[in-house]
Amino acid sequence: MAESNFIDFVKIFCASGHGGAGSAHLHRAKYVPKGGPDGGDGGRGGHIILRADPQKWTLIHLRYRKVVKADAGEAGSFGLRKGKNGADIILDVPVGTVVKDAETGEQITELIEPAQEYILCRGGRGGYGNNHFKSATQQTPRFAQPGEEGVEGWFILELKVLADVGLVGFPNAGKSTLLASITSAKPKIASYAFTTLEPNLGIVRYYDDRSFVMADIPGIIEGAHEGKGIGTRFLRHIERNSVLLFMVSCEEKDIAKSYQILLDELRLYNPELMVKDRVLAVTKCDLADSRRRARIEKTLPSDIPCVFISSVAGIGLEELKEALWRALQG
Repeated sequence: MAESNFIDFVKIFCASGHGGAGSAHLHRAKYVPKGGPDGGDGGRGGHIILRADPQKWTLIHLRYRKVVKADAGEAGSFGLRKGKNGADIILDVPVGTVVKDAETGEQITELIEPAQEYILCRGGRGGYGNNHFKSATQQTPRFAQPGEEGVEGWFILELKVLADVGLVGFPNAGKSTLLASITSAKPKIASYAFTTLEPNLGIVRYYDDRSFVMADIPGIIEGAHEGKGIGTRFLRHIERNSVLLFMVSCEEKDIAKSYQILLDELRLYNPELMVKDRVLAVTKCDLADSRRRARIEKTLPSDIPCVFISSVAGIGLEELKEALWRALQG
């Protein structure tokens, strides 16, 4: 099977540059045999900088770049010449990237705005030349300051997909079919479980040139928060969605129970997800007759909007867009 291009997790080693040493030079000239100190400062070591690039969607460009090291600053020189700063290294990452310390797991920062920058490893400061240390009692200091050490460590970069609406459902609930029906995205669609193995994004066109972004993630099964199925690998992408669209097939024996299982999995993974607006779509309604549909309607939760849809037959899709748009505006 071909390797996926969607990479949302990488571990890299980063090291900023050491600062250059200051110079301890004393001025000498033909008629100035005992000039004063004229040693210049050392240059700053290069930074490792993360920058959010809205044109990037995955971390695949960093997958095989395990070690990132910036240049050291140059040493100072005579004539109060300052050493050259080490070149900074800028790593472009997708918007929505979370940075963690690999050893402690502690979150360091998250880049959620386009062009946002964060200095992950700050370059060491350059050392002072001996000119800084001259005084009335010490007019010719013969020493200078060494450069500061750089910063290094292992870091984890995790991508959380940014989307307005996230699709939540069991495998084969029709999430990919819906995404293909109301957007121009072309996700893989098949009749077996876990057809979707990576998030897919699509833009839903609404009235008057308005639109919103929809994300399809791999199906959730009971126990996903404990690692079952694909487990928690893609659950983090739901955290970035403004509205959650729960999708349950009308073929399920108990629609309300299936919805509650999905809701419980999200709550157990991250209780903060419970504050997000939700919409429930009962899918594949073209397979249910009017009596079956009437029985289902009586069991649906009353606290969220519920829509019957069929992505294949085109039933209820405009009503679904309207419900999602209202939830986004709320």
